[in-house]
Amino acid sequence: MKKGSTLFLKIAVICIGLPVLALCLFGLPVIAREAAGSETGFAYVMYGILAVMYAAAIPFFIALYQAFKLLNYIDNNKAFSELALNALKMIKYCAVVISGLYVAGMPLFYIFAELDDAPGVILIGAGFVFAPAVVAVFAAVLQKLFQHAIDIQYENDLTV
Repeated sequence: MKKGSTLFLKIAVICIGLPVLALCLFGLPVIAREAAGSETGFAYVMYGILAVMYAAAIPFFIALYQAFKLLNYIDNNKAFSELALNALKMIKYCAVVISGLYVAGMPLFYIFAELDDAPGVILIGAGFVFAPAVVAVFAAVLQKLFQHAIDIQYENDLTV
């Protein structure tokens, strides 16, 4: 496969990571300052939600790095290798961790929705739970497909 055939996907991975990085560096501190300065009693809930978001950013960036490595393996004709399989496994684990963090933070979304009288916040929290879950399922399916392809490739190498 030609180098750069996955260039669009690499650019997409970077374009996904940059807004999240900007949000972590600039957006979330502003929200924390506004929550601290507000007279309402739900600043502690906002701090909890922000802590969950910051904690979820760590496995998010690890998964993006693994996706970038996987695209490099594809460029180097190592798509069906143990390295690619390990990258998919790590992406799956990171997605499960992100989803688990937001499941643990769902009571905070519920409290925030009750205090602010905004039931749509719970749906937003549910979106934060289900989007990484979909990524985890997709990565698990790809992992099984890659494992099957590696097994077939190994069998073919033994018969030749």
